Parts: sequence; C-alpha cells; structure tokens
Amino acid sequence: MDAEKEPFDDTESGDPEWAELTFECLINILSRLSLEDRWRTAMRVCKSWHQACKDPCLNSVFNLNTYFDSGSELPRFWTPEFEQRIDNMLRSVVVWSAGSLTEICVRHCSYRSLSLVAQRCPNLQILSIKSSPHVNDEIMTEIASGCPKIKELDISYCYEISHKSLATMGSHCDDLHILRRNFWKLVPSQHNRIVPNEYLNACPREGDSEAATISKFMPRILHLELRFSKLTAKGLALISEGCLDLEYIDLSGCANVTGRDIANAESNWKKWSTLIYPDV
Repeated sequence: MDAEKEPFDDTESGDPEWAELTFECLINILSRLSLEDRWRTAMRVCKSWHQACKDPCLNSVFNLNTYFDSGSELPRFWTPEFEQRIDNMLRSVVVWSAGSLTEICVRHCSYRSLSLVAQRCPNLQILSIKSSPHVNDEIMTEIASGCPKIKELDISYCYEISHKSLATMGSHCDDLHILRRNFWKLVPSQHNRIVPNEYLNACPREGDSEAATISKFMPRILHLELRFSKLTAKGLALISEGCLDLEYIDLSGCANVTGRDIANAESNWKKWSTLIYPDV
C-alpha cells in the first residue's frame, strides 16, 4: 500500500459509482448490515462510509449478545484490556447516538462507559450488562437518575451490585417490567479456570434482602429471573405479596425454596403463565 495514501482515501481504485451514492441511500445500505459488519468492514471502506456509520439512526441500538452467545466464556473476557475495549466501543456509540440510544446489551463493561450512558442516554429502555465485575451500586444510582425510561434490566452475574441498586432502579424507573438477576451455579461450576476464583467466591448471599427490595420497590414487575439465588421461603413470600402482576418467574437452581413454598406463593399470582421450578 502506498505509504502516502490516507487510511480512508476515497480515490482508491474501485467502482466509482459508490462515491455517487446519496447519504440517504448509503444509510439504507448500512442499516442492513450487522453491527459487527459495520464496525469491522464498512467503517474501513472510505471516509464517507466511516462518517455514515456514526449517524445517530445507526446507533440507537448497541447489542453484542450475538457475539457473546456465539461461543463459550473465555478467560480473556475477564482481563482489564478486554473490559477497556468494551468500554471504548460503548462510549463511542453513546456519543454517536446523540441521545437516541434505546438499547444496550453488553458484557464486561465498567463504570467508565456507564457513567457516560447515565449522562447522555435519557431514552434508554433496555439495559443488559451481565458479567460486569466493576459495576457497583454507585454507578447504578447514576443510571437510575439519568435513564428513568428503562423497562428491561439485566444485572446477572454482577456481584458488586447489591439490593441498594434494586431499590434505586425501582424508585426511579416506573416502567421497569423485566428484571434478570441470575447467578452462577457454583458447585460444580463450568466457569472454573475461566472466571477468576475471587469473583466466583464473591457471589452475593443476600437473596432474601434482594427479594424484599424487589417486593417493595418493583411492584409492577411482570418478568423476574432469579436463577441460583439464595432466597428462601421468606423471600419468595415477600415477592408473592408485593409483585401481584408477575406473569413469568424463573427459580431455576434456587435450592432453598421448596415445592410447598412455591405453592403458597402461587396463590397470590393470579396472572402468572410461566413458573420455572428450582429442579435442584
């Protein structure tokens, strides 16, 4: 490659008709590409394509679930370098979205990117930040204040988040109807030698405290996932008394809850359609 040529030089040889595309037509084409294709390919074609990929209408959704779900958990996901990479990507999308971002589904992010989300994403409706070890109650307070339109929240495997965050989110986000607060099965764990042991061992054990908070601050919840939570009959009873509109609840792996406990709770849930039992 010519060393003097710009990285995004529009004058490179190729089909000249691409340069004649209207901006609207180019946006239409780019909108049909996956997020991965836009980042890895389209943005590197030329300057005009690079700029078009930053248009707010292409950055209202930032969803990396396909990337993470396509393979197993890898040790490198838990390194500072990978976390910084995710943070940089998310911060870029937040800036490019110009306030239009409505959905964020990532993993291994941190307060470095979420603080910007809290400041610039008032229209955010879906937030999924599973497996983010450096997300804590402090940054969740900022999220609750800056993103009051959140309807769906996934904070599974975020062990620095406590019942305090649940109270804050429930108090600020009136339309919050879906909560996923799942934990890993620890013994035996498929995450050994992948997830740092100190993080696995830091699994919160305040299941009833979280259940009490959900009952008090999230009475309108419709969909609740608590896989491998440490809640007991007491916590489940509180949820059944406070969350009367529940339609879906997943209690997979909740070893401290019995069939009798669930039967007692069911009497309060008149609208439920799906109930997944512990099966432990």
